[in-house]
Amino acid sequence: MALKITVIGTGYLGATHAAAMAELGFEVLGLDVVPEKIEMLQRGEVPMYEPGLEELLRKHVAGIEGASGRLRFTMDWAEVADFGDVHFVCVNTPQKHGEYACDMSYVDAAFESLAPHLTGPALVVGKSTVPVGSADRLAARLAELAPAGEDVELAWNPEFLREGLAVQDTLHPDRIVVGVRGDRGEKLLREVYATPMAEGSPFVVTDFPTAELVKTSANSFLATKISFINAMAEVCEAAGGDVAKLAEAIGYDERIGKKFLRAGIGFGGGCLPKDIRAFMARAGELGADQALTFLREIDSINMRQRGQMVELAREALGGGAFLGKRVAVLGATFKPDSDDVRDSPALNVAGQIHLQGGQVTVYDPKGMVNARRLFPTLGYADSAIEAVRGADVVLHLTEWREFRELDPAQLGEAAAQRIVLDGRNALDPSVWRAAGWTYRAMGRPSA
Repeated sequence: MALKITVIGTGYLGATHAAAMAELGFEVLGLDVVPEKIEMLQRGEVPMYEPGLEELLRKHVAGIEGASGRLRFTMDWAEVADFGDVHFVCVNTPQKHGEYACDMSYVDAAFESLAPHLTGPALVVGKSTVPVGSADRLAARLAELAPAGEDVELAWNPEFLREGLAVQDTLHPDRIVVGVRGDRGEKLLREVYATPMAEGSPFVVTDFPTAELVKTSANSFLATKISFINAMAEVCEAAGGDVAKLAEAIGYDERIGKKFLRAGIGFGGGCLPKDIRAFMARAGELGADQALTFLREIDSINMRQRGQMVELAREALGGGAFLGKRVAVLGATFKPDSDDVRDSPALNVAGQIHLQGGQVTVYDPKGMVNARRLFPTLGYADSAIEAVRGADVVLHLTEWREFRELDPAQLGEAAAQRIVLDGRNALDPSVWRAAGWTYRAMGRPSA
């Protein structure tokens, strides 16, 4: 008999996972506690922008004409428990307010709500990013609360989604990691992921702590690589070097690799910043805080980049105050192909300049609604050319393809001054200079 799957939490991770599981051929029931979210999903709409996700959802949601009908949504915990053989927990784990530590309240609430309804054999699979040790604690809680007792197992299966590529990463993962205690959990997860495994996705079986650590250590490594090249950008600024050429040269070393070596205003989003902070906090609780002290400097380098971009803009405007100066900001999301503005370096820079008296106008292809909600006092434009109109300086802060394909000559006619600061080292300096622009990028004072 075919496995039936439930997905608890239908935010970014959950909605993607639910749609992907339906695409893999499973009957899927998604649960959320927010009625508006459920209503949206039932209409085949997603509450965030993610390329390909809405199309995938509409292909499978029951009640949509031409859909497979394999995907439904509910708010009823008893229905979920009765329906599913495998329950994926995909709820959010944000940073605690005023602390580095992770807020586990949503995960805990999901387990407390589901477990009392589990009267028969089931596998509960955690996908949320949690502090190491959480799975052991949650397994004990499941055993305590579930009427089926030992017939309910826990597994930990961390997610490795990249925003903008989440559908691809779920259907064709570069690895599948499962933390299990018994053969049954492993067997069921091999069944769930049989299609990607047949395509060659590696399947790594480990214990609970290792599975939890894989996600946080992977994010910490990526954060370290980004902050390393940004630290080199600072040295290049002081020494007159070119960080883009430096990155190219060291990237040819296969031990280092080219990826994540583009210097700029640093990383943001809902994962990397909060995950490395939660990792530091948890290491401290375990008495291993010295092992991760380097992450504090990684975080510090990353945050420093934002202030350095503000100072670069000040220098470009003559070194004085921003008061009365018009500043165009291209980009609001923390990365392209997303509408996510959580901890966005671009919006942070825009906000700092605005607070110092600059007249800031922002344009982003997909992040405008979320940006307006977060920073209502900034100016917003409906296009790049409108944002640049009358600007004394243009800041390129999110590397959307649309911005790389802009016509600098046309943009130059709208701007008051042709000065562009490339906060992502993604524009072609020669093309912009040929159109009469003064081009400046971080870590490339002489490029």
